[in-house]
Amino acid sequence: MKRPECKAAIPTLAREWAGTQNQPVGWHPSFSEFVNWLKQNGQGHYLDFRSRMGSLYDAEQWFDDALNQKWRN
Repeated sequence: MKRPECKAAIPTLAREWAGTQNQPVGWHPSFSEFVNWLKQNGQGHYLDFRSRMGSLYDAEQWFDDALNQKWRN
């Protein structure tokens, strides 16, 4: 996959995943659970791209941005 394609897809998939989660008060999205969900749903290829910092690092940044979790970084 190309990085720009993944950068476009990850936020959409993150919001889709979050919509499937039970979200009690104080819930914080889990990137590792999201990664597992991607792999189980045949979308793991969106984590396979070239990156200076590593594809999981970049994907987690996009995940956090999409779900308003930037304070974690």
